[in-house]
Amino acid sequence: MRTHTGEKPYKCTTRNKSFSRSEHLIQHVRIHTGEKPFKCEVCKCSFRHKTTLVIHMRTHTAEKPFKCEVCKRTFNQKNTLTRHMRTHTGEKPYKCTTCNKSFSRNELLIQHVRIHTGEKPFKCEVCKCSFRHKKTLVIHMGTHTAEKPFKFDVCKRTFNHQISENSHR
Repeated sequence: MRTHTGEKPYKCTTRNKSFSRSEHLIQHVRIHTGEKPFKCEVCKCSFRHKTTLVIHMRTHTAEKPFKCEVCKRTFNQKNTLTRHMRTHTGEKPYKCTTCNKSFSRNELLIQHVRIHTGEKPFKCEVCKCSFRHKKTLVIHMGTHTAEKPFKFDVCKRTFNHQISENSHR
C-alpha cells in the first residue's frame, strides 16, 4: 500500500534516503557496511543482493534465458535484451538537454555530456593528465611504461595500444 501513498518510513542514518519497505533499507545499508552475504559456491564471489548472485551464476552455467525474437540472439539478463532490442528498433531514449543528441544507452549520454561540461574524471596518477573516458586513460598509461603488447607481424614493430598497430597497417 505504501507504493500508492508514497510513504517511506525506513530511513538510512548515513544518507538522506528513505524506503517504503524495510528489506530495501537493509539492502541499501549494505553499501555502507560492505556486507555481501550472498556467496557463489563455484568461484567464491560475494554479492549484496540475491538477484545479483542469480545473474552471476549464469556465467558458470552459460544459461541465457532471454531471447531476441528478431535475430534469435540470447542474453543472460533481461535488461541486456532490452538494450539489444534498440539495435533493431533504432530507439534512442536518452537525450542530451544541451544539444538534443540522442543515445541508445544512458552511459553513452553520460560520456557525451562531458563534452559540454568539460568534465574529465579519469586522472593519471603519474602525470596528472585528465581524460573524459576511462579507455583513453588506460591507453595513456601505456606511455608511462615500456610495455608494448601489440605486435605488427609484417615488420615486427611493437606498440603500446591497439590503435597504433591498426594505424601502422
